[in-house]
Amino acid sequence: MKAKAGNRIFDGVNVVLLIICLLLCLAPFLHIVSISLSSNKPILSGFVTIFPIDLNWEAYSRVLKDAAMIRSLGLSVGLTVLFTVLCMLMTICAAYPLTKTELKGRKLFMYLIVFTMFFSGGIIPEYILVKQLHLVNTIWSLILPLLINPFYLIILITFFGGIPKSLEESAELDGSSHFGTLIRIILPLSMPAVATLSLFYAVNRWNGFMDSLFYITDPNLYPLQLKLYQMIMNSMMTDQMQAEGAQIVQILPESLKAASIVVATVPILVVYPWLQRYFVSGIMLGSVKG
Repeated sequence: MKAKAGNRIFDGVNVVLLIICLLLCLAPFLHIVSISLSSNKPILSGFVTIFPIDLNWEAYSRVLKDAAMIRSLGLSVGLTVLFTVLCMLMTICAAYPLTKTELKGRKLFMYLIVFTMFFSGGIIPEYILVKQLHLVNTIWSLILPLLINPFYLIILITFFGGIPKSLEESAELDGSSHFGTLIRIILPLSMPAVATLSLFYAVNRWNGFMDSLFYITDPNLYPLQLKLYQMIMNSMMTDQMQAEGAQIVQILPESLKAASIVVATVPILVVYPWLQRYFVSGIMLGSVKG
């Protein structure tokens, strides 16, 4: 009974701590949502916290009616999907051969991969390379330099290496090729790792900003994050004009920025629950029959 009481107390403390952590994580996002839904007076007064005051949808209406914003949103969605597919294709094709101990030069390849995690040419040589390849102002400048993340590659190599070799040997006895084994056996058993790394790649590309700032100057090719940056800079100029006595605009820049941030965050929040079902353990239980 004492042990059961102790377990209940321990579980209760854990629940309380997790709820506190959840609230701390949600508070900044709720604050942004509240600002985007509040009217000008409460925002200027600083009364908006995690609940909107004087509900106002004008900021969202302004953002969603902006043709350039919608174009940037669609471009970012397509760019993220293409980037994630190509990155996972390259990562899988690199990880599977590197799990084979009989591969000649395997250790050298691993050393080179680890080397790139700690050393790089820097921003200027990378920009010069992208420019010489005529990739500036193309979506490929946002894809090709980041096709393989060495850390994610090592994670996938480790996961592939944990799959029982007996499964691959059985497939080889049945006449399966390496490619067939990868498609029919390795990948189905590796869906948790593949889904997790796909989410990591997608989030990194969706939130990517610096490379688009360097390589994209055509407004028609602005991804969403760069468009948000442009909007923030414009709003800062508006703030300066207001401080100098210009006519006050109908919607505060803070409200527009908050609405834009929410619009940019919602798509990736929609994707995460769909992939969360793969974050499970025990996927390989019963896969090897003795």
